[in-house]
Amino acid sequence: MLFFAIVVTFIASIIFTPIVRRFAFRIGALDKPNYRKVHTTIMPRIGGLAIFGAFLVGYLILLPEDSHSLGILVGAVIIILTGFLDDMLEITAKAKVVGQLAAAVVVVTWGGLQIEFINLPFGGQLEFGFLSIPITILWIISITNVINLIDGLDGLAAGVSTIALISLAIMAIIMGNPFVIATAAILAASSFGFLFYNFYPAKIFMGDTGALFLGYMISVLALLGFKNVAIISLIIPVLMLGVPISDTFFAIVRRIRMKQKISAPDKSHLHHCLLKSGFSHRQSVLIIYGIAALFGLAAILFSQATVWGSIILLVVIVLALELFVEAIGLAGANYRPLLNLVRMIGR
Repeated sequence: MLFFAIVVTFIASIIFTPIVRRFAFRIGALDKPNYRKVHTTIMPRIGGLAIFGAFLVGYLILLPEDSHSLGILVGAVIIILTGFLDDMLEITAKAKVVGQLAAAVVVVTWGGLQIEFINLPFGGQLEFGFLSIPITILWIISITNVINLIDGLDGLAAGVSTIALISLAIMAIIMGNPFVIATAAILAASSFGFLFYNFYPAKIFMGDTGALFLGYMISVLALLGFKNVAIISLIIPVLMLGVPISDTFFAIVRRIRMKQKISAPDKSHLHHCLLKSGFSHRQSVLIIYGIAALFGLAAILFSQATVWGSIILLVVIVLALELFVEAIGLAGANYRPLLNLVRMIGR
Protein backbone atom coordinates (compact mmCIF):
# COMPACT_ATOMS: atom_id res chain seq x y z
CA MET A 1 0.00 0.00 0.00
CA LEU A 2 2.86 2.37 0.80
CA PHE A 3 4.47 1.75 -2.60
CA PHE A 4 1.14 2.45 -4.32
CA ALA A 5 0.74 5.70 -2.36
CA ILE A 6 4.29 6.79 -3.25
CA VAL A 7 3.68 6.19 -6.98
CA VAL A 8 0.31 7.99 -6.95
CA THR A 9 1.81 10.93 -5.01
CA PHE A 10 4.67 11.20 -7.50
CA ILE A 11 2.26 11.18 -10.47
CA ALA A 12 -0.04 13.68 -8.73
CA SER A 13 2.90 16.05 -8.23
CA ILE A 14 3.81 15.86 -11.92
CA ILE A 15 0.16 16.54 -12.88
CA PHE A 16 -0.47 19.33 -10.33
CA THR A 17 2.71 21.34 -10.97
CA PRO A 18 1.87 22.66 -14.50
CA ILE A 19 -1.66 23.43 -13.29
CA VAL A 20 -0.27 25.48 -10.40
CA ARG A 21 2.17 27.14 -12.83
CA ARG A 22 -0.71 28.40 -14.99
CA PHE A 23 -2.60 29.48 -11.87
CA ALA A 24 0.43 31.47 -10.67
CA PHE A 25 0.58 33.45 -13.92
CA ARG A 26 -3.15 34.10 -13.72
CA ILE A 27 -3.05 35.55 -10.18
CA GLY A 28 0.31 37.30 -10.54
CA ALA A 29 2.30 35.15 -8.09
CA LEU A 30 5.55 35.88 -9.90
CA ASP A 31 9.19 36.17 -8.85
CA LYS A 32 10.94 39.06 -10.60
CA PRO A 33 14.74 39.12 -11.05
CA ASN A 34 16.88 41.46 -8.92
CA TYR A 35 20.54 41.89 -7.95
CA ARG A 36 20.34 39.17 -5.26
CA LYS A 37 18.77 36.49 -7.44
CA VAL A 38 20.37 34.16 -9.94
CA HIS A 39 17.44 33.83 -12.36
CA THR A 40 17.03 36.45 -15.11
CA THR A 41 13.40 35.96 -16.16
CA ILE A 42 10.04 36.30 -14.40
CA MET A 43 9.08 32.98 -12.78
CA PRO A 44 5.86 31.67 -11.19
CA ARG A 45 6.56 30.99 -7.52
CA ILE A 46 3.78 29.15 -5.69
CA GLY A 47 4.92 25.66 -6.68
CA GLY A 48 4.60 24.63 -3.06
CA LEU A 49 0.85 24.29 -3.65
CA ALA A 50 1.56 21.40 -6.03
CA ILE A 51 3.85 19.74 -3.47
CA PHE A 52 1.22 20.15 -0.75
CA GLY A 53 -1.63 18.96 -2.98
CA ALA A 54 0.24 15.83 -4.06
CA PHE A 55 1.23 15.14 -0.46
CA LEU A 56 -2.43 15.30 0.59
CA VAL A 57 -3.34 12.78 -2.11
CA GLY A 58 -0.80 10.29 -0.78
CA TYR A 59 -1.74 11.04 2.81
CA LEU A 60 -5.44 10.39 2.15
CA ILE A 61 -4.59 7.07 0.51
CA LEU A 62 -2.56 5.87 3.49
CA LEU A 63 -4.21 7.76 6.37
CA PRO A 64 -1.24 6.97 8.65
CA GLU A 65 -2.34 6.85 12.29
CA ASP A 66 -0.60 8.90 14.96
CA SER A 67 -1.79 10.95 17.91
CA HIS A 68 -0.01 14.01 16.49
CA SER A 69 -1.36 13.77 12.93
CA LEU A 70 -4.28 16.23 13.18
CA GLY A 71 -2.16 18.91 14.83
CA ILE A 72 0.55 18.41 12.19
CA LEU A 73 -1.93 18.82 9.32
CA VAL A 74 -3.52 21.95 10.84
CA GLY A 75 -0.05 23.42 11.35
CA ALA A 76 0.81 22.55 7.74
CA VAL A 77 -2.25 24.46 6.48
CA ILE A 78 -1.18 27.52 8.53
CA ILE A 79 2.34 27.29 7.07
CA ILE A 80 1.01 26.95 3.52
CA LEU A 81 -1.20 30.03 3.99
CA THR A 82 1.74 32.00 5.43
CA GLY A 83 3.99 31.07 2.49
CA PHE A 84 1.26 31.78 -0.05
CA LEU A 85 0.62 35.25 1.41
CA ASP A 86 4.34 36.00 1.24
CA ASP A 87 4.59 34.80 -2.36
CA MET A 88 1.60 36.95 -3.29
CA LEU A 89 2.08 40.07 -1.14
CA GLU A 90 5.69 39.83 0.12
CA ILE A 91 4.65 40.20 3.76
CA THR A 92 7.15 41.34 6.40
CA ALA A 93 9.59 39.01 8.12
CA LYS A 94 7.72 39.56 11.40
CA ALA A 95 4.44 38.50 9.80
CA LYS A 96 6.09 35.32 8.47
CA VAL A 97 7.46 34.51 11.92
CA VAL A 98 3.96 34.98 13.39
CA GLY A 99 2.60 32.40 10.91
CA GLN A 100 5.42 29.97 11.71
CA LEU A 101 4.91 30.50 15.43
CA ALA A 102 1.19 29.80 15.07
CA ALA A 103 1.89 26.54 13.20
CA ALA A 104 4.47 25.47 15.79
CA VAL A 105 2.17 26.30 18.71
CA VAL A 106 -0.65 24.27 17.13
CA VAL A 107 1.48 21.17 16.64
CA VAL A 108 2.98 21.48 20.13
CA THR A 109 -0.20 22.24 22.11
CA TRP A 110 -2.96 20.62 20.05
CA GLY A 111 -0.79 17.94 18.48
CA GLY A 112 1.01 17.25 21.76
CA LEU A 113 4.48 17.10 20.17
CA GLN A 114 7.19 18.07 22.69
CA ILE A 115 10.80 17.21 23.52
CA GLU A 116 10.29 16.42 27.20
CA PHE A 117 13.66 14.87 28.07
CA ILE A 118 16.79 13.32 26.63
CA ASN A 119 18.81 10.34 27.83
CA LEU A 120 22.42 11.31 28.54
CA PRO A 121 25.08 9.13 26.84
CA PHE A 122 26.77 7.97 30.05
CA GLY A 123 23.62 7.48 32.13
CA GLY A 124 20.81 9.59 33.55
CA GLN A 125 18.21 11.89 32.00
CA LEU A 126 17.97 15.59 31.34
CA GLU A 127 14.40 16.77 31.96
CA PHE A 128 13.38 19.97 30.14
CA GLY A 129 10.30 20.63 32.26
CA PHE A 130 8.64 23.95 31.44
CA LEU A 131 11.31 24.56 28.77
CA SER A 132 10.10 21.64 26.66
CA ILE A 133 7.48 23.75 24.83
CA PRO A 134 9.75 26.72 23.92
CA ILE A 135 12.59 24.36 22.92
CA THR A 136 10.26 22.41 20.62
CA ILE A 137 8.82 25.59 19.09
CA LEU A 138 12.33 27.00 18.55
CA TRP A 139 13.38 23.79 16.75
CA ILE A 140 10.35 23.86 14.42
CA ILE A 141 10.77 27.54 13.50
CA SER A 142 14.55 27.20 13.02
CA ILE A 143 14.38 24.20 10.68
CA THR A 144 11.43 25.71 8.81
CA ASN A 145 13.61 28.70 7.98
CA VAL A 146 16.85 26.91 7.09
CA ILE A 147 15.10 25.17 4.18
CA ASN A 148 13.76 28.53 3.04
CA LEU A 149 17.20 30.14 3.19
CA ILE A 150 18.82 27.54 0.91
CA ASP A 151 16.21 28.04 -1.82
CA GLY A 152 18.54 29.99 -4.11
CA LEU A 153 19.12 27.85 -7.21
CA ASP A 154 16.80 25.86 -9.48
CA GLY A 155 15.95 22.56 -7.80
CA LEU A 156 18.14 23.18 -4.77
CA ALA A 157 15.63 23.27 -1.90
CA ALA A 158 13.43 20.57 -3.43
CA GLY A 159 16.39 18.24 -4.02
CA VAL A 160 18.01 18.75 -0.61
CA SER A 161 14.62 18.31 1.08
CA THR A 162 13.97 15.10 -0.87
CA ILE A 163 17.35 13.69 0.20
CA ALA A 164 16.68 14.66 3.84
CA LEU A 165 13.22 13.05 3.70
CA ILE A 166 14.61 9.82 2.24
CA SER A 167 17.20 9.77 5.04
CA LEU A 168 14.42 10.33 7.57
CA ALA A 169 12.38 7.48 6.10
CA ILE A 170 15.38 5.11 6.27
CA MET A 171 16.04 6.10 9.89
CA ALA A 172 12.35 5.60 10.70
CA ILE A 173 12.59 2.07 9.25
CA ILE A 174 15.58 1.39 11.50
CA MET A 175 13.75 2.80 14.54
CA GLY A 176 10.40 1.19 13.65
CA ASN A 177 8.23 4.30 13.34
CA PRO A 178 5.54 3.56 10.70
CA PHE A 179 3.98 7.06 10.77
CA VAL A 180 7.29 8.78 10.00
CA ILE A 181 8.10 6.16 7.35
CA ALA A 182 4.80 6.76 5.52
CA THR A 183 4.72 10.55 5.87
CA ALA A 184 8.37 11.11 4.94
CA ALA A 185 8.09 8.73 1.95
CA ILE A 186 5.03 10.35 0.37
CA LEU A 187 6.40 13.84 1.03
CA ALA A 188 9.68 12.84 -0.66
CA ALA A 189 7.69 11.52 -3.65
CA SER A 190 5.78 14.81 -3.88
CA SER A 191 8.96 16.89 -3.73
CA PHE A 192 10.73 14.64 -6.25
CA GLY A 193 7.86 14.93 -8.72
CA PHE A 194 8.02 18.71 -8.43
CA LEU A 195 11.74 18.55 -9.32
CA PHE A 196 10.83 17.56 -12.89
CA TYR A 197 9.69 21.17 -13.39
CA ASN A 198 11.98 22.84 -10.86
CA PHE A 199 15.40 21.45 -11.80
CA TYR A 200 17.60 23.69 -13.97
CA PRO A 201 16.35 25.32 -16.09
CA ALA A 202 13.30 25.70 -13.83
CA LYS A 203 9.80 26.33 -15.15
CA ILE A 204 8.41 27.16 -11.69
CA PHE A 205 9.72 27.96 -8.19
CA MET A 206 8.31 26.44 -5.01
CA GLY A 207 8.42 29.86 -3.33
CA ASP A 208 7.91 30.35 0.39
CA THR A 209 4.75 28.27 -0.02
CA GLY A 210 6.86 25.19 -0.66
CA ALA A 211 10.06 25.99 1.25
CA LEU A 212 8.25 26.78 4.51
CA PHE A 213 6.00 23.72 4.14
CA LEU A 214 8.92 21.35 3.52
CA GLY A 215 10.95 22.89 6.34
CA TYR A 216 8.01 22.63 8.74
CA MET A 217 7.27 19.00 7.86
CA ILE A 218 10.92 17.96 8.08
CA SER A 219 11.27 19.63 11.49
CA VAL A 220 8.16 17.87 12.81
CA LEU A 221 9.05 14.44 11.38
CA ALA A 222 12.56 14.71 12.82
CA LEU A 223 11.07 15.42 16.25
CA LEU A 224 8.68 12.48 15.94
CA GLY A 225 11.55 10.19 15.03
CA PHE A 226 14.05 11.32 17.62
CA LYS A 227 12.28 12.93 20.58
CA ASN A 228 13.03 11.66 24.08
CA VAL A 229 16.11 9.73 22.96
CA ALA A 230 19.81 9.84 23.71
CA ILE A 231 21.51 13.21 23.36
CA ILE A 232 23.85 11.71 20.74
CA SER A 233 20.80 10.72 18.66
CA LEU A 234 19.56 14.32 18.60
CA ILE A 235 22.53 15.06 16.34
CA ILE A 236 21.08 12.71 13.69
CA PRO A 237 18.40 15.09 12.33
CA VAL A 238 20.96 17.91 12.44
CA LEU A 239 23.27 15.81 10.26
CA MET A 240 20.45 14.99 7.85
CA LEU A 241 19.94 18.73 7.38
CA GLY A 242 23.66 19.42 7.40
CA VAL A 243 23.64 21.46 4.17
CA PRO A 244 20.99 24.08 5.05
CA ILE A 245 21.99 24.21 8.74
CA SER A 246 25.70 24.71 8.03
CA ASP A 247 24.92 27.25 5.28
CA THR A 248 22.78 29.23 7.75
CA PHE A 249 25.35 28.92 10.55
CA PHE A 250 28.25 30.17 8.45
CA ALA A 251 26.09 32.96 7.02
CA ILE A 252 25.68 34.18 10.61
CA VAL A 253 29.43 33.82 11.22
CA ARG A 254 30.16 35.70 7.99
CA ARG A 255 27.85 38.60 8.84
CA ILE A 256 29.20 38.91 12.38
CA ARG A 257 32.74 39.02 11.01
CA MET A 258 31.72 41.65 8.44
CA LYS A 259 29.87 43.60 11.19
CA GLN A 260 26.56 43.28 9.36
CA LYS A 261 23.10 42.52 10.67
CA ILE A 262 22.51 38.78 11.00
CA SER A 263 19.38 39.16 8.87
CA ALA A 264 21.20 41.17 6.17
CA PRO A 265 20.91 39.50 2.72
CA ASP A 266 24.04 38.75 0.71
CA LYS A 267 25.32 36.67 -2.21
CA SER A 268 27.80 34.51 -0.29
CA HIS A 269 25.69 31.45 0.50
CA LEU A 270 26.96 27.98 -0.40
CA HIS A 271 25.47 28.01 -3.89
CA HIS A 272 26.85 31.51 -4.54
CA CYS A 273 30.34 30.40 -3.47
CA LEU A 274 30.22 27.40 -5.81
CA LEU A 275 29.13 29.62 -8.70
CA LYS A 276 31.98 32.04 -7.94
CA SER A 277 34.38 29.08 -7.90
CA GLY A 278 33.58 28.46 -11.57
CA PHE A 279 30.95 25.72 -11.36
CA SER A 280 27.87 26.00 -13.56
CA HIS A 281 24.35 26.34 -12.18
CA ARG A 282 23.62 22.65 -12.73
CA GLN A 283 27.02 21.52 -11.38
CA SER A 284 26.60 23.61 -8.22
CA VAL A 285 23.21 22.04 -7.51
CA LEU A 286 24.51 18.51 -8.13
CA ILE A 287 27.52 19.12 -5.85
CA ILE A 288 25.19 20.24 -3.06
CA TYR A 289 22.99 17.18 -3.67
CA GLY A 290 26.11 15.04 -3.22
CA ILE A 291 27.01 16.82 0.02
CA ALA A 292 23.44 16.41 1.30
CA ALA A 293 23.54 12.68 0.47
CA LEU A 294 26.85 12.33 2.36
CA PHE A 295 25.30 14.05 5.37
CA GLY A 296 22.34 11.65 5.18
CA LEU A 297 24.67 8.64 5.00
CA ALA A 298 26.69 10.02 7.92
CA ALA A 299 23.49 10.34 9.96
CA ILE A 300 22.59 6.69 9.30
CA LEU A 301 26.12 5.51 10.21
CA PHE A 302 26.03 7.77 13.26
CA SER A 303 22.85 6.08 14.49
CA GLN A 304 24.46 2.63 14.35
CA ALA A 305 27.76 3.59 16.01
CA THR A 306 28.71 3.28 19.67
CA VAL A 307 28.90 6.44 21.80
CA TRP A 308 32.66 6.77 21.29
CA GLY A 309 32.32 5.87 17.62
CA SER A 310 29.68 8.59 17.26
CA ILE A 311 31.97 11.14 18.90
CA ILE A 312 34.88 10.25 16.59
CA LEU A 313 32.63 10.38 13.51
CA LEU A 314 31.26 13.76 14.59
CA VAL A 315 34.78 15.19 15.02
CA VAL A 316 35.76 13.97 11.54
CA ILE A 317 32.60 15.50 10.02
CA VAL A 318 33.16 18.85 11.74
CA LEU A 319 36.81 19.02 10.61
CA ALA A 320 35.94 18.05 7.02
CA LEU A 321 33.12 20.62 6.95
CA GLU A 322 35.39 23.34 8.31
CA LEU A 323 38.05 22.64 5.65
CA PHE A 324 35.42 22.74 2.90
CA VAL A 325 33.93 25.99 4.22
CA GLU A 326 37.33 27.65 4.36
CA ALA A 327 38.30 26.38 0.89
CA ILE A 328 35.25 27.94 -0.83
CA GLY A 329 35.09 31.06 1.36
CA LEU A 330 31.65 30.38 2.85
CA ALA A 331 32.46 32.26 6.07
CA GLY A 332 34.36 35.01 4.24
CA ALA A 333 37.34 35.22 1.90
CA ASN A 334 39.89 35.69 4.70
CA TYR A 335 38.44 33.12 7.12
CA ARG A 336 40.95 30.22 6.99
CA PRO A 337 42.10 29.32 10.52
CA LEU A 338 42.24 25.56 9.98
CA LEU A 339 43.85 25.79 6.53
CA ASN A 340 46.46 28.18 7.90
CA LEU A 341 47.15 25.77 10.76
CA VAL A 342 47.55 22.87 8.32
CA ARG A 343 49.98 24.96 6.23
CA MET A 344 51.99 25.88 9.33
CA ILE A 345 52.25 22.23 10.37
CA GLY A 346 53.24 21.30 6.80
CA ARG A 347 56.10 23.79 6.89
